[in-house]
Amino acid sequence: MTTVATAAAALPTAPAGQGVGPLLRAWRERRRVSQLELALRADSSARHISFIETGRSRPSEEMVLRLAEHLDVPVRERNALLLAAGYAPHYPETPLDAPALGALREGLERLILGYEPYPALVVDARYDVVTANRGITMLLEGVPETLLAPPLNAMRLTLHPEGLAPRIRNLREWRGHLLAQMERQIALHRSPALRELYEEVAAYPVPENDSGLPEEPARDVPYFALPMLIEHDGRTLSFVSSISTFNTPMDVTVAELAIETFLPADPATVKYLRSMIP
Repeated sequence: MTTVATAAAALPTAPAGQGVGPLLRAWRERRRVSQLELALRADSSARHISFIETGRSRPSEEMVLRLAEHLDVPVRERNALLLAAGYAPHYPETPLDAPALGALREGLERLILGYEPYPALVVDARYDVVTANRGITMLLEGVPETLLAPPLNAMRLTLHPEGLAPRIRNLREWRGHLLAQMERQIALHRSPALRELYEEVAAYPVPENDSGLPEEPARDVPYFALPMLIEHDGRTLSFVSSISTFNTPMDVTVAELAIETFLPADPATVKYLRSMIP
C-alpha cells in the first residue's frame, strides 16, 4: 500500500508565500491537466493561464473561482486561493451548532434515524462523529469509555486495538480499505490534522486471534462489495458501507460533512438488526 509520505511526495506543492499562481499550478498538476486543457474548460487561453501561474498576470476573483471549479478544488482550499490572490474568502465556515444550520442538523438527524435499524453516522473532515444512530451505538457496545470520550473519531474507534478492531473478522482487508480512503482524502485536502490522524491509526497493531493468524472466515455469501464482517454478541454481522456528501456546497462546514450508512450484506444480518432495534 502507498504510504502517506509516498503519496505526498508524488504530489507537487507550491512554494509558500508566492501568491496564487504557484498554488493554481500545483492544483493543475495534481489533477494532471495541461494549461491548454484548463484554458479550454475555463474559456480562457493557455497564454493567460501561463501568465497567472508565473505571476505575470493577476487573476480576477471570478477567474480564481472558475479555475478552482474546473480543477475540482475543495471549498476550503478555494478560500485559500482567493486569499493568496488578494481577495476575501468566498465561502463561509459556519459552526455546525449555529442557528443558520439548524435545518441541516434536523435533516441529518431525521435521515440517520430513518435508516434504523441499520447503522448510520455523520462525520466531519477529520472523521470526528457529528451524530450517529442506534445501529452505531449497538456496534460500539463494549468499547472502553476512554475511546468514547468526545470527540468520537470513527477511524480511531474502528482501528484501535481496544476499539472495534478485535471484533472485525476481516480486519486486514477492512483496515486496508480505510487507510486507502484516508490517503485519497489527504491527497485531495492537504490537511495536516488528517495526516496526523492517519499516522496514528496506521501505527496501531493489528490484533490477532489465539492461533496467531488473523480471522478470515469463509465467505458463503457472494458479496457485491467489500464487506465489514464484525462480531456482535457471538454473531458475525456483515455490512457494506456507502458514503454521501452534499452536492455543490456553499459552506466549508457543509462541504466537509459525510454521511456513512451501513447496508446489511446478508439476510441473517437484516433479521438480527430488526430483532435488536425494532
